Amino acid sequence: METIAFLGIGAMGDRLATRLLEAGYPLRVWNRTAERCQSLVQRGAIACATPMEAAQGADVAIAMVSDDQASQQVWLAEATGAIHGLRAGAIAMEYSTLTPDYCRTLATQFKPQSIQFLDAPVVGSRPQAEAGKLIHLVGGEKSVLEQVHPILTAGSGAIHHVGAVGMGMTVKLMVNALFGAQVAVLGEVLGVLRRAGLPPQAAVKLLNQMPTTSPALQGIGTLIANENYAPLFPITLVEKDFSYVEQVANSCQAAIPALRLVRERYRAAQAEGYGEDNIAGIAQLYL
Repeated sequence: METIAFLGIGAMGDRLATRLLEAGYPLRVWNRTAERCQSLVQRGAIACATPMEAAQGADVAIAMVSDDQASQQVWLAEATGAIHGLRAGAIAMEYSTLTPDYCRTLATQFKPQSIQFLDAPVVGSRPQAEAGKLIHLVGGEKSVLEQVHPILTAGSGAIHHVGAVGMGMTVKLMVNALFGAQVAVLGEVLGVLRRAGLPPQAAVKLLNQMPTTSPALQGIGTLIANENYAPLFPITLVEKDFSYVEQVANSCQAAIPALRLVRERYRAAQAEGYGEDNIAGIAQLYL
C-alpha cells in the first residue's frame, strides 16, 4: 500500500490519520507541536521532525492545517517544506479549508517537479471524522483522484469531483458560508423566542420538528439549548472562512451582501470573547 505523509495532527488530522492507520497504510506524520503525534506513533506511525522528512519516501502527502499561511509553511518553506522531500510522481493533497487562488498557485509550484496536486477539503466535524463519514470535495484532474480514491474513502462517506484545482475549496467555502449563515440566524431566532416567552430548550425542541430545520441545524440547536459550546468548529475558524468567502466573491465579482453581514456577526462574537467557542456559541450574542 502507498506510504502516506500526514502533515498537521490537529483534532481533525488526528482522527483522519487514525483512519488511515486502521486501513493499513504506512504513515509518516508531522505536527508543529510534536507531542500531538505520540498517540499515532503508538499505533504504528513514524513521527518526523519536519514536513520535508515526512514527505521523503511518501507516495502521497496530505496536509490539514488552519489557513493559507500555515499551508505555505508546510509545503514550501525553504529548508523544511514537504515539496523538497516528495519524489517525482507523488501526489499532494490539501484537506484544509484554504483560498482557491492559493491552491492554484500551490499546484503550479508542484508541477515542475512532476508532483500532482488535488484540493480535497472535507465537510464535517470530529464525529464524522471518527465515523469515517466526512465528505470530500475534490478539485483537480479526475485521473489523479482515481489514484487516491481508496485513501480518501478511508475517512469519508462520499467523494465529489467538482472541477479543476481550486474548485474543491470554492465549493467548501460556500458550504461553510451556507451553514454559518443558518447558525447565525438560528441564534437570533432563539433570542427573539426567548424574549417572547419561549425558553431555548422548548424552542429548539419545537424547531427541530419543523421541515425548515436541517439535520445539521438540529444538532446545533441542541448544543445551544444545552449551552454546550465546546469547540468542534471554533468561531475563529468560522470567521476566517468567511474572510475567504469574501475573497472568492471579490475575485469573480459576485454580490454577497447577506454573507458580509453574517461575517460581521462572527467578528462581533470574537470581540465578545467567544472566539474559541464552537460555532453554536454565536447564540450567546442573543440569549
